[in-house]
Amino acid sequence: MSAAPQAGSGIDGSGRATRSRRRSVTILLSLAVFAVAVDLLTKHLSLQELADREPVRLLGGALYLSLTRNSGAAWSLGKDYTFIFPIIAIGVLAWIGWMARTVRSVPWAVALGLVVGGVVGNLIDRIFRAPGWFVGHVVDMFSVFDPYGRVFPIFNVADSALVCGVLLAVGLEFTGRQRDGTRAPAADRPGGTDRADAPTGEETTARQPAGAGDPGDTDGGRQERA
Repeated sequence: MSAAPQAGSGIDGSGRATRSRRRSVTILLSLAVFAVAVDLLTKHLSLQELADREPVRLLGGALYLSLTRNSGAAWSLGKDYTFIFPIIAIGVLAWIGWMARTVRSVPWAVALGLVVGGVVGNLIDRIFRAPGWFVGHVVDMFSVFDPYGRVFPIFNVADSALVCGVLLAVGLEFTGRQRDGTRAPAADRPGGTDRADAPTGEETTARQPAGAGDPGDTDGGRQERA
């Protein structure tokens, strides 16, 4: 008879890792699909309700609904090179797909899911909307503090998801949270203290005042000073 695997064995650990990875990937994909769905819905409603209309003022002027089509990035940057943005988006999705193989952290799954949702939402516009394939203009509708985007670029749900995902990923990096669910030591985090810069025992002793580090010097060095 073969003995049953002991508790805490490698088989059990591998099973937990597989379940953790499946859960994280499920969260990533579900959140990405949700973000894309909300983005497509808000764009559809905006095209139906805001076309040929003055901006709609909300929240006392803190937010305006102002329909616009953007061929570039924020503030229409790169508007003459629209074809570049789908290429960048496809590259980002491929990179995230490669990273997803090792994702076992729920916060990282949320961050990457938001990024995927944002990228895919705008990529759909680039590919399928006018004026043509891979040069389509992105539909934007939210403007803060000004109806025409003079304070902050007019944006959409996909932009919001993308920015939130990136900010969350940056926060996870700086707090040492790894994609595999572990946490990096403080010295290995961005901006952390390098172990090579930490003072050694000899340097610490050298910095102490005379007589402070010798246990045999019971009078604190008074005899030498005398």
